[in-house]
Amino acid sequence: QVQLVESGGGPAQPGGSLRLSCAASGLIVGHWTFGWFRQAPGKEREGVAYLSSGHDRFTRYADSVKGRFTISRDDASNSVHLQMNNLQPEDTALYYCAAERILPVSNYFVPGPTDFSSWGQGTQVTVSS
Repeated sequence: QVQLVESGGGPAQPGGSLRLSCAASGLIVGHWTFGWFRQAPGKEREGVAYLSSGHDRFTRYADSVKGRFTISRDDASNSVHLQMNNLQPEDTALYYCAAERILPVSNYFVPGPTDFSSWGQGTQVTVSS
């Protein structure tokens, strides 16, 4: 059974950093495509970062976080991370880790929430001064 557990959320000041982690069990992270999504109150869930499976580790980011967020994979610990720098109040949301076994990520295709079958419970990120 696949299980994803997020951690690392919390309060942050504008301009600060946080590193989210997604610990996976029941799967091998290198064989699955991962995404980080976020949902703010009253808004739809949006994808912020994606990481393809396999050796190429193709990444793709939402325009709103490009240059500030970095998604990465640690095969040794079977986990996926989201490094978030220069945080802004608009980054405040519940952040979710999601995984899917066979799902492409490319410059021509951006997965949506319904493309992922496995989800964590989320970790809250709150950015305020």
